[in-house]
Amino acid sequence: MTERLYYTDSYLTQFDATVVDVRGNAVYLDRTVFYPTSGGQLHDVGTLGGAAVREVTEDDDGRIAHHLEAPPPAGAVHGVIDWPRRFGFMQQHTGQHLLSALFESLFGFTTVSVHFGEEISTLDLATPSLSPEQQRAAGTRANEIVWENRPVNVEFVHAREADGLRKASEREGTLRIVIIADLDRSACGGTHVRATGEIGPIVVRRLDKIRGNVRVEFLCGRRAMERMQADTDALARAARQFSSPADEVPALVAALQAEAREAGKRARRLAAELAGYRGRALYAAAEQNAAGRRVHVERRASGSFDDEVRALAMAFTEGARAALVAVTAEPPSVMLAASEDAGLDAGTMLKALLGEFGGRGGGNARVAQGSLSSRESLEGLMDQLLARLAL
Repeated sequence: MTERLYYTDSYLTQFDATVVDVRGNAVYLDRTVFYPTSGGQLHDVGTLGGAAVREVTEDDDGRIAHHLEAPPPAGAVHGVIDWPRRFGFMQQHTGQHLLSALFESLFGFTTVSVHFGEEISTLDLATPSLSPEQQRAAGTRANEIVWENRPVNVEFVHAREADGLRKASEREGTLRIVIIADLDRSACGGTHVRATGEIGPIVVRRLDKIRGNVRVEFLCGRRAMERMQADTDALARAARQFSSPADEVPALVAALQAEAREAGKRARRLAAELAGYRGRALYAAAEQNAAGRRVHVERRASGSFDDEVRALAMAFTEGARAALVAVTAEPPSVMLAASEDAGLDAGTMLKALLGEFGGRGGGNARVAQGSLSSRESLEGLMDQLLARLAL
């Protein structure tokens, strides 16, 4: 097994070690400060013997593999980690312990999983809901504990003697326990700060429901500061656009959304009315075919059969012995509408043709539609459909 120097000192940034094995571009050392991806926390990066370390993983036997971007060195090597990245993950990980402990102590919500990403961190709580009041209470108390600058310590205890853990560990033998004074004891192999003040500000940004649980997105330290500054800048730009105080922006946005919804409804209603006029005009201009039907083909490059197309079809088929075929090339789709006296069942006719050309769909006697796998199939179906409408 590899000696993990970060277990006892997460603040080590450089170290000397000996290469004990090489597999491809993966190097194994007798000791390391590089943290491997595990426990929801991403790996460290840096350099090893001058070569860039792009990834660090843990083998099943407990050895740590350092994956390099260049041929690996041999013998004695000097390693250096990317400290800003490491410290950022230390802030997120200790902040997660703090938040998880508070969600459990304040509301009884246990943490079922965690993830620390390059940009955001999340924890999943075993609860179907979390109210805004609970979110604010946990965030406020978390930052109060940050200000108290409580010590964060690490101790090693045999699993049989480990008591007071927030979550029981399934591991045997010696456990590494991370302790936030007077708040939390958790078995954890991750890297952590030495006092809560080093976590920096904690921001709970959003909540999502995931498989019956609540996912809490949060940021700590520099990430939280940068995100809050970005949010403040965005709000200030929006306020300038509205020529209003920032506090009034949400209400103004809500008013604009309501206006946009009403405008959209009016636009769709007018489009449907216009399509109705156009459908009746197309019927008047259409000539009867050999079967005594008036047929119109409406072709569109893309899109779906929306209210406008349906209004056009209904208006056209208000006339006697009428059939309208609507076609979109992307995705390949077809719709057939027929008047009651057209002498055909739209659903039966189109469904049969779709079956012949590998398509799917159906409908009733007046309106039917379906989709096909290719434009070639669509054009083949159209040739057959128009031929049958002329019979």
